[in-house]
Amino acid sequence: MRRIAPLGLRTRLIAAFLLVAAISAVSTAALTYQQARNAILKQSQDTAVSTLRDLMDQQSIQLPLDQQQLQRIVLDLGKRGQPHPWIMFAEYGTLRASTNPVQPTSTVITEKLRRQVSTNPHGAFQRVEDQRGNPYLTIGMPAVFKNNGAYEPTGAVFFVVMPLDSEKTTVEAMVAAARQGAVPGLAIAIIPALLAARSVLRPVRDMRRAAQRLGRGHLDTRIEVRGADELAGLARTFNETARALEQSVSELREAEVRARRFASDVSHELRTPLAGMLAVTEVLDEDAGGLDPDTAAALRLISAETGKLAVLVEDLMEISRFDARAAELNPDDVDIAEFVTKTLERRHWSDGRVVTDLQPGVRARLDPRRFDVVLANLVGNALKHGDAPVHVTVRTEARPEQGPEQGPGVGADPAAGADTGGARLLVEVADSGAGIAPEALPHIFDRFFKADAARTRSSGSGLGLAITLENVRLHGGTLRAANGVGRGAVFTIDMPLEVES
Repeated sequence: MRRIAPLGLRTRLIAAFLLVAAISAVSTAALTYQQARNAILKQSQDTAVSTLRDLMDQQSIQLPLDQQQLQRIVLDLGKRGQPHPWIMFAEYGTLRASTNPVQPTSTVITEKLRRQVSTNPHGAFQRVEDQRGNPYLTIGMPAVFKNNGAYEPTGAVFFVVMPLDSEKTTVEAMVAAARQGAVPGLAIAIIPALLAARSVLRPVRDMRRAAQRLGRGHLDTRIEVRGADELAGLARTFNETARALEQSVSELREAEVRARRFASDVSHELRTPLAGMLAVTEVLDEDAGGLDPDTAAALRLISAETGKLAVLVEDLMEISRFDARAAELNPDDVDIAEFVTKTLERRHWSDGRVVTDLQPGVRARLDPRRFDVVLANLVGNALKHGDAPVHVTVRTEARPEQGPEQGPGVGADPAAGADTGGARLLVEVADSGAGIAPEALPHIFDRFFKADAARTRSSGSGLGLAITLENVRLHGGTLRAANGVGRGAVFTIDMPLEVES
């Protein structure tokens, strides 16, 4: 089932505005119509009742009435109808009289009206409709005489039937005018609706653009505050937040720069004395055989620790170059299978501990020195913390363009070497050990991170994988860490066959 896209905020604001306008217009029209209709009908019925009552008071009736006298009174009253001409009917016992000779009585005179008239000496009235839906005002007025201050009925009852056609026409004209005016009114209401939506959406759009700029790193972004409403308050809050964020990030960057400069300066200052110390310890190592066992053991310990310190200093200097964006690529055309074989031979890893599956004829343009560091770190890490045999696999893959929603995996940086498609070089290094603990996997490339907290400080500087990741990124590639199916840790390099100089 296809999902209907939600309406935009502008559309919803305009729809809500028009809905309120329509409800207001309909409500106002309904109330106006009701009041005007009642006023028109009340004026007509009051005039008719008052006129009939006055005419009845002026009549001289001699009892008992005969048909001729009853007909005379009806004809006389029928000539003086107000506010419209009316039809008169009279009932006196069995006698019936009417201004219409062929219709002595009317179907719109109801029994309910007759009962009301019989109990009310001042008469009664009703608004009724005939079978065709035509409206009428029916008035019943008894002929009475005053006896000792009380009204006594004579037995004669006079009825007025007055059509309300003109009042109906007036009311219908009002309804038509209201209906015809509603559509233009709603059309005109679109203009203030658009203006209101614009006044609401403009600060929202400004805030969205400001948030996008802030997300792209422009921390000096601010929003112009207009007015003093809730949106203006939100804009002020955004500006205060952006200002505080800019200050915090600035302080963090300054602290990071100081820390990097400190590490770089310390590494540089340690390099010269360490070179001298290494030269001395090498000489002393050669003479350690002639010394007593305790002195020889202490000397060898000093030599080993000095070597590790020298490696740590070199790693710190390399990391400092990456942090300072001073690391450079010197790419060259390389046969990957031959390159991997020579890297393993130089470190004496071709003794069966490392098994290779190298696709022949694969050539790539990369920095030989940096790629040698990448392979050496991954294979050495696998041999040290995993178990032999270590499998090194090299292959290529032609890949279509990939959308941004496909993540590059653990250790990858979408901004520095995400998969952009084309011919790719894939190098996989897998050991046969127990694998990487799940809680350690997300941090495996962090600086100075050691998956096994029980490892001694002699197990390495903790910078090897971080340097490896930076070298892969420099080539525009990604480095993933995972646990293989049925075997230990698997590190996968995914980089283009052609890197930019």
